[in-house]
Amino acid sequence: MAQVLLGKEVADVLTEELADRVAKLKTKGVEPSLAIVRLGDEPDDLSYERGAINRAAKAAVKVKVYELPRDLPQEDLEQVIQEINQDDSLHGCLIFRPLPPQINEKKIAALLAPGKDIDGFTDGSLAGVFKGEPSGFAPCTAEAAIAILKHYHVNLSGARAVVLGRSLVIGKPVAMMLLQENATVTICHSRTKDIAKTAKEADVLIAAVGQAKMVTPEFCNSGQVIIDVGINVDEEGKLTGDVDYDSVEVLVKAITPVPRGVGSVTTSILMKHVVEAAERAMD
Repeated sequence: MAQVLLGKEVADVLTEELADRVAKLKTKGVEPSLAIVRLGDEPDDLSYERGAINRAAKAAVKVKVYELPRDLPQEDLEQVIQEINQDDSLHGCLIFRPLPPQINEKKIAALLAPGKDIDGFTDGSLAGVFKGEPSGFAPCTAEAAIAILKHYHVNLSGARAVVLGRSLVIGKPVAMMLLQENATVTICHSRTKDIAKTAKEADVLIAAVGQAKMVTPEFCNSGQVIIDVGINVDEEGKLTGDVDYDSVEVLVKAITPVPRGVGSVTTSILMKHVVEAAERAMD
């Protein structure tokens, strides 16, 4: 039986660590504040928003939600982003993606002030991740995966890590962050030949492909640690990850469940970034 790497324990520690930092900011008249920009009422967005608001309350971070229509014109969204940029009381901005088709996402990313980009949306933030520099902020889910590994004392230095997925939201940035921890990293994707064989050789496997239960026993070995980033709904309507948990959990060393794994840590990393953005703005 694998060690189950629960996210709540990691999230609670992160939130507790923020308490002193938030208190110090408030003594200086600064209240860390997050702007959430949501177009429409997609169920996934609403679910994440509720989780973020709940975590913000625990971290004493203020939240302002911009609830906008799904058919909002480009110029109206640009005006909202400009308002957020100019509002010194707002330290971070989370924009739910993907944006609807009438919106040019690249233009919105270019418009958002880099100092308020707390989820790795802008080119400046991603450049910091790829260059290994503390500028901008990494995508929260990618950083959450690393935070779980560190919390549970998984040794990454010299480890062979395999990342399933190459998106800019998770796959590529988490691979760069693993490199910064001195892991040897392989990125697999839809064109990778014999993907299961490559995955099976990993000490650490990050599953981030968005395909329910793709990772089966032939991907795994007994010494492996698996971080399942996937959020999917299976044929029975149940929430599931990219890993076939029931068949894999009995084989590997450690694994995150879905739910109760990476998701709860992601909102804690979001709050951490808001607090850091407030500290940087004050400095």
